[in-house]
Amino acid sequence: MLGILQPTSALPPPPEHPEPDSWRLESLAGWHLPLLTDPAFLPLQPLLQRAVLLGVPERLMQALLARPSLAPQVLVALSGQKPRGLIVCRRLNRSGSCWQMQHLCLAPSTARHELASTLLRAAIKRARGAASWIAAASSLDDTRLAILREQGFQPLRSDRLWCLPGSPAWGSPLACRAAPTDLQLTTLNRRSAALLWHLEQAACPAQLRQLLDRRVEDLLDQSHGRGWMLVDPSRNQAVAAVRWIGEHPGGGHDVELSVHPGWEHLVGPTTEHLLHQAQVGLGASEPLWLRSDLRDEARQRWLAELGAQEQGERVLMARSVWRRQGQHAPVRAAQRIDALLEQWQPRRRPLPTPTPIAPPL
Repeated sequence: MLGILQPTSALPPPPEHPEPDSWRLESLAGWHLPLLTDPAFLPLQPLLQRAVLLGVPERLMQALLARPSLAPQVLVALSGQKPRGLIVCRRLNRSGSCWQMQHLCLAPSTARHELASTLLRAAIKRARGAASWIAAASSLDDTRLAILREQGFQPLRSDRLWCLPGSPAWGSPLACRAAPTDLQLTTLNRRSAALLWHLEQAACPAQLRQLLDRRVEDLLDQSHGRGWMLVDPSRNQAVAAVRWIGEHPGGGHDVELSVHPGWEHLVGPTTEHLLHQAQVGLGASEPLWLRSDLRDEARQRWLAELGAQEQGERVLMARSVWRRQGQHAPVRAAQRIDALLEQWQPRRRPLPTPTPIAPPL
């Protein structure tokens, strides 16, 4: 399922601002990094540095293997040499059919509404082959929600965000939790990835599952092999799992907790054991960021009892991208060749038109 999309900055009403024509959009390059010193951009510095480092080898692999790049795509809006805003997007699958707007950050003294719309439109236009887009915004950020709606995004679901502090804040009892004896703890790898994929397919709402269009290898790409699951060996089925989604801009890690719809009774000590495994594997002192559907009251009560802190609500939104599909190049080429050779084709002699026979006098 989809990872945490924590908005990195709210968008207040637009102040006085320069004309939009003064902006220019550029793909992120190394020389942009020293310019991105505004507090709005500082939390994304590690992500931006990785995007620059991965950009060159990814473009080389893209040229050699003819596949889309896995590195985040970053667009920077500049006014002269001063950064005014940036947008970070990434593919959610190898096929490139689904993209995610990960971050949208703007400098304070900027035409925020106009620039945010410009950056989002440009990012959507550059993602060739994308059939759907995913984005999220705080439920209190009316400006960002309005921008997403203007670009064709529609709400899919509402989630509450939770931050689970690192040890020792959430105590030692979790360290003593043991997995149920009838379930087997398994780490995420190429052999077990299919089990996690089936679990997340079952736990994900049908509409969102169709938009994400994920395969087994997409989970491995996103989680980098960092995940833990409980498997029912009698059915060879993963019934609960937690996997790494990414680094959170506020510190710590975004994780995705999935429980099979038929195994909701595992929410409690069993899922605590999984979260403990994730905390040990990702860094015991760093917090974990999770989300829960607002309609899942049982999970929200459990997270509150566990000591997790509420961090507001978000609205998950999506849009489809409709493009006119032209004919494939081989088809067009074949038609041109047929038209060229048509004049050299042997022509059949036309059949004579029958002459009506006059009736006898």
